[in-house]
Amino acid sequence: MKNIRNFCIIAHIDHGKSTLADRLLEVTNTISERDMQAQVLDDMDLEREKGITIKSHAIQINYTYKSEKEKYVLNLIDTPGHVDFSYEVSRALAACEGALLLVDATQGIQAQTISNLYLAIENDLEIIPVINKIDMDGAMIDEVKDQIIELIGCKPEDILLASGRTGLGVPEILEAIVEKIPAPKGDPEAPLQALIFDSVFNSFRGIIVYYRILNGSIKKGDIVKFVSTGIPYGADEVGVLKLGLEAKKEVLTGDVGYIITGIKNAKEVKVGDTLTLASNLNPVAIQGFEEVKPMVFAGIFPVNTDDFEELRDCMDKLQLNDASLTYELETSQALGFGFRCGFLGMLHMEIIQERLEREFNQTVITTVPNVSFVATTNKGETVIVNNPAEMRDPTRIDHIQEPFIKAQIITKPEYIGNIMTLCLGKRGLLVNQSYLTTTRVELIFEMPLTEIVFDFYDKLKSQTRGYASFDYHPLDKRDSDIAKMDILLNGDKVDALSALIHRSRAQDFGRKLCEKLKELLPRQQFQIAIQAAIGAKVIARETISALRKDVTAKCYGGDISRKRKLLEKQKEGKKRMRQIGNVEVPQEAFLAVLKLDD
Repeated sequence: MKNIRNFCIIAHIDHGKSTLADRLLEVTNTISERDMQAQVLDDMDLEREKGITIKSHAIQINYTYKSEKEKYVLNLIDTPGHVDFSYEVSRALAACEGALLLVDATQGIQAQTISNLYLAIENDLEIIPVINKIDMDGAMIDEVKDQIIELIGCKPEDILLASGRTGLGVPEILEAIVEKIPAPKGDPEAPLQALIFDSVFNSFRGIIVYYRILNGSIKKGDIVKFVSTGIPYGADEVGVLKLGLEAKKEVLTGDVGYIITGIKNAKEVKVGDTLTLASNLNPVAIQGFEEVKPMVFAGIFPVNTDDFEELRDCMDKLQLNDASLTYELETSQALGFGFRCGFLGMLHMEIIQERLEREFNQTVITTVPNVSFVATTNKGETVIVNNPAEMRDPTRIDHIQEPFIKAQIITKPEYIGNIMTLCLGKRGLLVNQSYLTTTRVELIFEMPLTEIVFDFYDKLKSQTRGYASFDYHPLDKRDSDIAKMDILLNGDKVDALSALIHRSRAQDFGRKLCEKLKELLPRQQFQIAIQAAIGAKVIARETISALRKDVTAKCYGGDISRKRKLLEKQKEGKKRMRQIGNVEVPQEAFLAVLKLDD
C-alpha cells in the first residue's frame, strides 16, 4: 500500500489537464505509441469535438521512481474544468489523497481554479501547484507564481513548471507525486469498504462499477452488496483501470478498480454508495458524499409519444454515467409524456441533449429552462415550483422566493464597466471588488439564478472578449416579484411555452417571444392570434393573417352586393374553421425560445 498514490488533476477549463495527462501516460509508457492520440482519456466524440472534458476518467500508471528501481502504482483521475461539471470533480476528489493544481501560464488563476482548489482543501488533499504552458509566447511565469503563492501560501520552489504539449517538466511532476502525496491509509484486514465514484452501462456485461477501496480487499467470486440496497451480487470480474479494463484476481486496499456483477437495473447502483461483502452484517457507509443540487430545470419529451418507454430506459442508462442528472415524470398537454430534468447548468443541459441523440438515437424536444421557486400560500403552506404548470393561482399566493447565487468573476480592469452593466442589468448586486494583481480584478455579485440560466455566460464572454472567468455558488432564496407568463394561440394556452419570469422583464420577453413565434408558425386558412398574458392581462400580441383565396376574382363589374355576398360567405367559413381548426407548434418554436436574444 505504501507504493500507491491516488491523485487527480484540477484546473479551470482549457488550462491543459487532458494534455498533461497524455504526457504522464506517455512518459511512463502506460500507452503504446500506436494507441497515443490527443485527449486520450476523453473517449466521447463530444469531448473531442468541443475540446472539453465532460466525465472524470480514471487510469492506472506504473512508475519506477528514480534509480532506486522502486515500483509505484499511480491512479490518475482526469477531471472536467467547466463549472457545470463540478460534481464530477467533487467525486474524483473523494477518491484521492492529492491533487495537481494546474494553472495556465498565459491566463493565470481563473475563477474555477479557485473553487476547485477550495473543494480540494475541504477534502484535506495534498496540493501540488503546477504552472502549465510555460513554452507559450505569452507566458507570465513570475506573475502567475506570485498569484499561486498568494492563493495557497506555498514557497516559490514548491511550484513546478511544465508544458503539457512538449512534455517539459513531466518527470519532475511524477517525482513530486511520489514524494509529496501521502500513501492511502486503510486496514487490509478489515471488512471490505469501497466508495463507488462512477459507473457505466455496457450492453453486453451490464453495469460496470468503479470504486476506490478504503479498507479490506475484493476478490473475483466474492459475494458483495451495496450498503443502500443490501442486495447480494457475485463478483464475476474485478480488476484495475488501464486504458481498457484489466482483470485481476484481487484488488487491494487503497486501489482504484472496477467490478462487473451482471446488474442490468440502473436503479440498483448509486454513485456515492458503499460496496462491502455480503457476509458483513453491520456495514458502515462512507460519509461525506453530497447529494447533487440541480440548478436548472427543463422538460425533455420524445418527438413521438410512442417512444416514451425507450426514452425512459435511455435516461436510466445516462444517469448511471452522469450522476448529476436528476429526472422525474411529467405530462404536458402539448407534448404528451416526458421527463422533468434537473441539470447543473446550461452546458450540462446541452451535453445531455446531444448525448441522448448521439449515444441513444433519441430525438427529443426540450422546453424552456427555468429554476426552482418556493411559493408561500395565504394559508402559510410552502410549495416548491419547478415548472410553470405547478404554479398556483396568483390570488392564493402570499409571496414567492427565488434562488440567488454568489457569482465570482475574474477579469482585466478594462472590462469592469461592461461587466457591471451586464450584471446590474440582470438584477445583480455588487458585493465586493478586489484587485488580485494590478492586471486582474475579482468582482463578486449576488444575482438571481433565473437571470444567468439563459445566456449570461455567452454574453459575459463576448463583453470581455473571452477574458473573464465565471464561477458561481448557491446562496439562499429571497422574496421576488415572479409572475407566470402564458402563451396563447387563438385563446388556447401552450403549456410548454409558459415561463416563470420577473414581472419587470415579462413584457419585453413576451414581445420577443410573440415576434419569434410569428416567424415560425406556418400560416393557416384562418387568422391566428399569438398573445403573451399574465393572468387575464395580455401584455403582448402578434397576429398571423390568414391565407385567403380571392373569391371576388370571378366578379367583373356588376353590383357591389354580389361581391359582398361572396366575402360574407368566406368570412363565415373562416369563422367556423377557426373554431374547429387547431394550431400545430413546430419543434423549431420550442428551440427558438432558448435562443431568443440571438
